[in-house]
Amino acid sequence: MHATVKHIDLPADRRVFAVSDVHGNLAYLKGLLDKISFCKDDVLILLGDLIEKGPCSLETLRYIMELCKTHTVHVLRGNCDRLLFDDSLPDEWLFRYRHSWGGNMIMNELARLLEHPIHSPSDVASLREAAKRHFPEEVRFLMELPVILESEHYIFVHGGIPGEDSLQHPELLEDWTCMKNDDFVNQGHTFRRWCVVGHWPATLYRKDYPCANPLVSPQQHIVSIDGGCSIKRDAQLNALHLPAVPDGNFIWTAYDPLPVAVAESFQAPSSSPINIRFWDNALRILQRGDEFCTCLHLSSGRTVDILTRDIWENERGVFCEDSTDYMLPVQPGDTLSLIQKTSRGWLAKKDGVTGWYTGALTWRDTPCAEH
Repeated sequence: MHATVKHIDLPADRRVFAVSDVHGNLAYLKGLLDKISFCKDDVLILLGDLIEKGPCSLETLRYIMELCKTHTVHVLRGNCDRLLFDDSLPDEWLFRYRHSWGGNMIMNELARLLEHPIHSPSDVASLREAAKRHFPEEVRFLMELPVILESEHYIFVHGGIPGEDSLQHPELLEDWTCMKNDDFVNQGHTFRRWCVVGHWPATLYRKDYPCANPLVSPQQHIVSIDGGCSIKRDAQLNALHLPAVPDGNFIWTAYDPLPVAVAESFQAPSSSPINIRFWDNALRILQRGDEFCTCLHLSSGRTVDILTRDIWENERGVFCEDSTDYMLPVQPGDTLSLIQKTSRGWLAKKDGVTGWYTGALTWRDTPCAEH
């Protein structure tokens, strides 16, 4: 299928926000929109992956559909938005995929609502047909979404495109490669207008420490805004504020519901941290422990202590979830979002950056909504 391109006008006198990769997490979306005080005078651009991987895909989809009726909202299609309803994806693949992400898939939600058990690929095929009959508006909404939005100063696409000049002949672009385009920022493309993308969590681009904030590449005119919502345990949902005429100095608002505390102690940052990501996570366990294992990260040769619960083994070897040994730079009075408590301190976030803090804390009652 070819990519569909839609031109939009972004009024200079209205606030414009770009959000990507909600992934069926309605609580995060509502929390973010409340944080930015989103109203009918504003413009919202959703860059796709509205559903899948989160706890309530159907409810999130319906909320967005209603929002489109009452507010100015432009929506793109992401690769996850087409999984169930695109007949080009094999039933066999969906059958194998149905337990991924803890089973958080719209296919499983609809199967429960329709009392349609899935025991074989043929059940997937019949569920697809039943879904089209019982949820025609939802199916039509998703499948009619454009793949690319363009305005005078911006290009919006879920995954990425091979340079702005490719839009001169959009009929030659394949829609799937625009929606699922991994590691887009590192492909070397440059643009005259600013290209705003999601799909690939921004934290994956950073080798030294995890950071869920949008990644701005001024030389390329690319902003990657996926904060890992519903995918990463330190996830946040980002709203990029889009100026009428961009100059590269972007600001954003981020939301997460993590508990918040105030640091009481000074802590210096690590001088040489490591950010282990999913495609480079092979390990050798040097010393096993109930809470932490001392491991050799094979590609870097670094010795790292990793939470035991984040390590798994299979016939290919030993691997871990995204992990870091980064010690956060902390001053007394800094606000931290708390991810996990351990005997060695807290895995926490500060201003979107994830790392460790070993000092004392004073608790606050308000949820984290950092920027």
